[in-house]
Amino acid sequence: MPRGLCHVETGILRPGRWGCALETDGGGIWQLDAPRAARRYLGMRVKVEGRRSGFDLLDVHRISPIDPPIKQPLRRWRQLLGRFGLGRPLATGAST
Repeated sequence: MPRGLCHVETGILRPGRWGCALETDGGGIWQLDAPRAARRYLGMRVKVEGRRSGFDLLDVHRISPIDPPIKQPLRRWRQLLGRFGLGRPLATGAST
């Protein structure tokens, strides 16, 4: 089978039939032949560069997040609150 055209697509990375799938901004879905390391971007908005190798299959050459992850600032706030004893859950209910 001859190699397909190069594609650059953006969308949300989701679990797919064989690993990962890209739900594009336009509403389509690409199944991705991507390395395992791509799973760290699941649920994130990403840009995928690859070559079409089947009806809905892309051989991924490069994958990169578009939006920065928001986990880091939240972790920093929890660390700061923990220094002042505010990061612990409050006790509820009556004590015996």
